[in-house]
Amino acid sequence: MKKIFFPAGLLLCFITAANAQISTRVYNKNGYKLTLTNYDATLDTAELTRLVKTFYIVYPELAKEYNPATLKDVKMVVDTSYKGVAATADGKVTIASTWLHKRPEDIDVVTHEVMHIVQDYGESTGPGWLTEGIADYARNQFGVNNAAAKWTLPDYKPTQNYDNAYRITARFLVWIEKKVKPGLVKEMDSQMRKHTYTDASWKTLTGKTVDELWKAYAANPAV
Repeated sequence: MKKIFFPAGLLLCFITAANAQISTRVYNKNGYKLTLTNYDATLDTAELTRLVKTFYIVYPELAKEYNPATLKDVKMVVDTSYKGVAATADGKVTIASTWLHKRPEDIDVVTHEVMHIVQDYGESTGPGWLTEGIADYARNQFGVNNAAAKWTLPDYKPTQNYDNAYRITARFLVWIEKKVKPGLVKEMDSQMRKHTYTDASWKTLTGKTVDELWKAYAANPAV
């Protein structure tokens, strides 16, 4: 195999050019540290500022409401290679830069994702649909820009079910909070984190199984 050698100065230029596309800033405010890494040099810096501002508005409130022991050191990455919308793992939120270009007003993607950090369910035996439903419930409750993003909880449809997750489950939880059991979401969140949740939790807390609750919701879904 033929070896190709580059002059040291040229190699340094290549490395510098590659690194120029990556920016990292560290913020410290009110006891919370946020490290924001951006891989997209074409993204408006105002959008990055909005990500940081949203984090510092919603994360302390979510922590206060659900889990004061949540992480104080959070990482956020705007990723050009991520193909989804956003994901969270091990205290790091990854947001697709393509999504921010497409939906710049959907800044409360941050709210949903950092709620997953607050949830901190670990290897929970609880259902994934409830995890995502609680995260969207929190976004509905604490989001700062949902209206501008045209993000709302969907009206009930007969084709839905409580385990559809995300906004469908979130609306069901709103209904339970208003019509059946105020405080249910915080209790479910706590049980999921403590790994004490079971299917029987619904009946213990509300007097009805989740299927019975859904049937009642379907009969009168107004919130």
